[in-house]
Parts: sequence; structure tokens; C-alpha cells
Amino acid sequence: MAKKFTASTQQLKPDPKFDSKLVSKFVNSLMWDGKKSTAQKVFYDALDIISKKVADVEPFEVFETAINNVKPMLEVRSKRVGGASYQVPMQVNPKRRQSLAFRWILQSARGKKGKPMRERLATELLDAYNKQGGAMTTRENVHRMAEANKAFAHFAW
Repeated sequence: MAKKFTASTQQLKPDPKFDSKLVSKFVNSLMWDGKKSTAQKVFYDALDIISKKVADVEPFEVFETAINNVKPMLEVRSKRVGGASYQVPMQVNPKRRQSLAFRWILQSARGKKGKPMRERLATELLDAYNKQGGAMTTRENVHRMAEANKAFAHFAW
């Protein structure tokens, strides 16, 4: 009988430059149409741009801090009670926190037009590092929604 493939049996390899699984996951999120080498080039070029703009901090540190700054602590989820749907604030699972941070940073970088992706990504990572930009705005909106719906926290499951 053939072995069934599951995501847990597949191990993610660290990236070649920084030996980091976080970078590999980010590059995989950045990748379109299976073009990993293109995604890696865009990511590494963005880090080169960051290293030119910020001389006193390592670009990998900027990337890690940017991801950690964007990770949400709370989010709202719909919960149906009786005939009504409530937006219930809940804590976010660590894996989901990371994937949301990746998604928001990439969404914000892709939303800007007129520059190459490496420059847009570098700008967005620097903004997230400085707790500014589109991804941080998204995070703050999510937190604001959770705070506004704090009254429904007792519906959390």
C-alpha cells in the first residue's frame, strides 16, 4: 500500500542564505505559480534594499521584528447564538498569527503599484518594523474590532 502524503510528513527546509524556516515559509507565501527561485530573488533583493536603508540593524532582524510586530493577539470570529450572529473576540493560535502576519504584509505590498515588488516588499517590511504601514493598520483594525466586541467574550468556545 502506498504511503499517504500529509502535510506533517513533509518537512520544510530552511532557506539557503539565512538557514531559517521562517524565511522559507515567507518565501513560500510570496511565491506565485510555483516560481520559488523568483520569489527568493524578490525576497533577498528586498533585504538588500533594507540593508542599504538601515545601516545599524541586520536586515534579517528587521524582517523578524516586522513579522512579530504584525502578528495579531486577538481576532473576532462569528458565533451563532439563538437567531443572532455575534462577533466574538478570541485569542489567535500561534500558527495562524504567523500566517496572518505574512498574508497582511504581502497583501499590503502587492496593493501598492508602480514599483517593482522587491521595493514594495522592502518598504512594507520597514514600515512594519517601525510599527506603521498597511499591515499594521490591518492588525490595529482587527484589535479594535475585538476590543469593541469585548461584551460578547462570554460566548467564546
